[in-house]
Formats: sequence, C-alpha cells, structure tokens
Amino acid sequence: MVMKKFTRRQTLKTILPATLAFSLPTIIPARAFGANDRIRIGVIGFNSRGKDHIKNFMKLEDVEVATLCDVDQRVLGVAAADFEKTYNKKVQTASDLRKVFEDKNIDAVSIATPNHWHALATVWACQAGKDVYVEKPASHTFSEGRIMIEAAKKYNRIVQNGIQLRSSEAIREGIQHLRDGLIGKVYMARGVVFKWRPDIGNKGNSPVPEGLDWDLWQGPAPARPFSENYVHYNWHWFWDYGNGDIGNQGAHEIDLCTWGLDVGFPEEITSTGGKFLWNDCKETPELMTTTFKYPKEGKIIQFEVRPWMTNREDNLEVGNIFYGDKGYMTISWYDNYQTFLGQKREPGPSRKAGGDHYKNFIDAVRSRDKSILNGPIETGHVSAGISHLANISFRLGRSLKFDPRAEKFISDAPANAMLSRKYRSPFHLPEKI
Repeated sequence: MVMKKFTRRQTLKTILPATLAFSLPTIIPARAFGANDRIRIGVIGFNSRGKDHIKNFMKLEDVEVATLCDVDQRVLGVAAADFEKTYNKKVQTASDLRKVFEDKNIDAVSIATPNHWHALATVWACQAGKDVYVEKPASHTFSEGRIMIEAAKKYNRIVQNGIQLRSSEAIREGIQHLRDGLIGKVYMARGVVFKWRPDIGNKGNSPVPEGLDWDLWQGPAPARPFSENYVHYNWHWFWDYGNGDIGNQGAHEIDLCTWGLDVGFPEEITSTGGKFLWNDCKETPELMTTTFKYPKEGKIIQFEVRPWMTNREDNLEVGNIFYGDKGYMTISWYDNYQTFLGQKREPGPSRKAGGDHYKNFIDAVRSRDKSILNGPIETGHVSAGISHLANISFRLGRSLKFDPRAEKFISDAPANAMLSRKYRSPFHLPEKI
C-alpha cells in the first residue's frame, strides 16, 4: 500500500467542530517541510509575552506570523495596526483561538494566554495538527502537564515550553561545568525571585469592557464577574487564572534548579509565606519560602519569592545559586554564569551569552525532530509541576510527601485533589488522550 505524502498546505481531513469540547479520532500525520518552506505562525494572546513572540518569530528566515489572536478587540486592533506599520504587511486577526486551529494555512501556534488556558490550547492545537510554542508555566495545574505530554506524543507534534534560558549558550556551558565537577559535588540549588510587585488595590466588579469576550477569556476557569483586577496582567495573583510568582517568574528559576541538580520531582515539599505588605485583593502569597528535598539523591532546592524592598543575594535579584563542596555558581536571569572556587571564593570560569529559543523551536519543526528541542514539554511539566507542589503545600499549610514515579502525594487525599481542577463546560480537558 502506498501512503500519500502530506504536504504543509494540505487541508485537514478532520475539521474542528464549532463546540470547544472536541476530540480527533486519528493522529494527523506530520507535514513535510522543505528547506525553504515558509512556516506560518498564529500567535494566541499577545498583550504581554506574546509581543516578544511576534518580534522573535518575525526575525527568523522563512517564518511568518500570519495570524494574531486575542479575545480583546481593542488589543487586537492596536496590534494589527502596529504589525502592519512595523513589517509593512497586513496580518490576519481572530478573536477565537478555534479559528486559528481550523486554519489549514497555519502550521504552528504560539500560546501566550493566561496560565489557565495553556494546557487546553496546547491539546487542541496538537489535535488540529499544529506544532506548539507554549509560554511558561507550561500548565496551570499539576495533572495538566502529563496530559500535554501525552497529546504531543499521540499527535506527533513539536511542543516547546517558553523557558528561554534553556537555549542560552552561556547557561548550557555552565550546566556542563556542574556535570564535570567544577564546583565539586553539587548538593543544593537556590532560586531567587525578587521582583517589584506593587499594591493592586481592590477595584471590585464592573461591567465588561466593550470588545472583550469575557466568557472566552475565562474559558475553563470558574465563571466570575468581570474585574479590572484580572485583566490584563494581575490575573497572575488569582488561583483561578495564575500561580503566583513562583509559577510566573519562578518557573524559569525552578527549571534551572532541576536542570543544574539533574533531578525531577521532589519527595518532600515544605512551603510557607503569605501577604505581609499590601491589603489588596491578591489571592496568591507575596512572600513564599519553599524547600524541595530529594533524600535519595542527597540534594535540596531552596526557593525564595520576595517582593518590594529587599536585599540582593550575591548581586542576584532573579536567578540561581548552585552550591558544591569546592565552590559555587551564580546564574543571573537568562544569559550568564559566574563561578567562585575554594574558601577564598576565587573567580573561576564565567560567561555571558544568550541564545535563540524560538529558532530552536523552528529548527525542530522543520526537521520533525523532537530530540533537538531545548525546552520540550517534558521539562516544562517538571518546572511547572514543582511550582504547583509548592503552592499546594502553602495552601494546605503543611509539609507534603510526594511519589515522583506515581506523580501523586502519598496517602493524602486533600493534597491529591488539588493536583487537578474542575473545568467549566464546555471547556473540557480530556482526562486521557
């Protein structure tokens, strides 16, 4: 039997239905990319991180941002006008991500929506035959990460998590130094997130602004009245939509902690903190201190989220410190490392150099080779998942025991119930792909 070769412009045999609760019965074959074949991207959500997606994809050869999608018509109109002015070409627009998935001319999607949409949008995109670049944290709840991995595998899609430091040449070199024993036996990683997070007040409920599809913005989250406190950035501080700063900026530093220590999920989690500065309506903690223990490996992660007036740690405001028995390494933000060796802390190797996480994704899409991804969904599941474990410990107010192989808490029904959430109809995430 001769199999017909699928080209990149072939119409999908299965068209997405009008309802959001759909599943595709068959795997859509990967389309063949020629060396000079243009890859067309749909960027979904771009009022914040998505702007960076647009800029970086448009810099790449034979890559085109073809569609901008946002549920806010005001944001969409301004972005389309800016795009035409910047790139001297028009761009398609859509206010409903389903339209992007239905478009046979879109090859990949870039997802920069609020966290509560990440998993569902990724699964639907995979089912529709699109490759996916999804912002951090990969998931909004722990169980979503495993479902995203299963979707990428079943539908043979390339899925990159937006942890850009994974593509930094300097940081990759620094990780190799850790593996080679430059600072000796590496036993502890410390992640710090000291960002200025102001009082957001409490604006209460108000009418939905004209042009905003509030129902679609909420998607799988429980329905709430509209508030300016949620849209367009402060949703990070509400459990229905975000994960606090440990799941926001902290997703990068948690990822680096696990990468540098060469570990996955921890066995013991203790998290404490709260709100000590502002009497505002944030639900997530302003300050949080968490320890993740790996008894079998003899390793530990310390993680600190601290807002507003604070000192730096070895000049770090956002970054990581790795401790070994011969020295320590600091990594600041996304592109540099320094080492300090011996009791006198004498400077060792250091480097500052970035990388192109977007190009790495496109290279994997062109080659249909998941193995070259620097930030595959599997690592995204770990970094996001660990932040979820920390938040669960904080919300329950106690230490937790976790089984990394089963991905469940040990004999702890209340904690296990918080690994997932209920999805609002008809925005259902399948429990099994």
